[in-house]
Amino acid sequence: MTDDVSFAPAAIETVGLTKRFGSHTAVDGIGLNVPRGSVFGFLGPNGSGKTTTIRMLLGLASASAGEIRVLGEEMPRKGLDVLPRVGALVEGPAFYPFLSGAANLARLDSANRNAPARTRHDRVAQSLERVGLSHAARKRVKAYSLGMKQRLGIANALLTPRELLVLDEPTNGLDPQGTREVRNLIRSLAEGGTTVFVSSHLLAEIDQICTHAAIMSNGALVAQGTLADLRKAGSPRVEVRTPDTAAARRVLASLGLEVDDGAADAPPADPAASPDNIVAATTDSTIAPEEIAAALVGAGVRIRGFSVSSASLEERFVALTGEGFDVAE
Repeated sequence: MTDDVSFAPAAIETVGLTKRFGSHTAVDGIGLNVPRGSVFGFLGPNGSGKTTTIRMLLGLASASAGEIRVLGEEMPRKGLDVLPRVGALVEGPAFYPFLSGAANLARLDSANRNAPARTRHDRVAQSLERVGLSHAARKRVKAYSLGMKQRLGIANALLTPRELLVLDEPTNGLDPQGTREVRNLIRSLAEGGTTVFVSSHLLAEIDQICTHAAIMSNGALVAQGTLADLRKAGSPRVEVRTPDTAAARRVLASLGLEVDDGAADAPPADPAASPDNIVAATTDSTIAPEEIAAALVGAGVRIRGFSVSSASLEERFVALTGEGFDVAE
């Protein structure tokens, strides 16, 4: 799987997509572009408009304004042609609790007019195997854990071959092993040519499985592109490990870098025994790292560690939305 899919035809494209609920604008004129073959992460705080956008893409909610094209076709007008090519797990799976996992999938599959009945049993078995639920195929769903129900929902989305898979929080409720299984499943689907659109609040998951991402804030699309481009758009950070923290801050500030807040350091009584501390600052591409290091050494700052790193996806998210992000698994 590579990032070089930006010139492929779009799997999802919106122009000016808007959704209003009375006087409240939940989605405000967004222009999404999801390349075919990508694993596309859809990020944003709760209430930012992610699920409302997904519901409009799938024809589950009408748009107040704007245009939607899914797999090259206008939605919702071409929904009957498009939706059989799309698998989706939105707002958590819902099943008949007193039926087994396999029976639930068979019943759902029978409602698909494009699904051949003669291969139903084999397809159900294969879908359950792909998500690691073969051992629970005959168990009633009421006995399933939340994570098992989540995987059953993904199995339902995979009953027939799909060109596009839309997953809303696909690792919700999964233990670490289940999370790894879903992550590997998404990778294998992408390698097979399926476009995967993933809405998630787990930044670590987006970082590990996605090639592209978009960030929503207050109903607006504030950034989108490859993960590499999103990181590059942030300001690099300099970190200096030194016992001379006060002097290091002065030098970095004199170079025009934005130094992280820190209490002023009093000169140590015994400089040779003073502990190392980290001094961090935000820089830009106009100052080369070697120039920064040379200025520090020239000012007598003892450097015991020096690094320059690009902005993380989490830092870009916080900078664009002003909100923290849950990065725990």
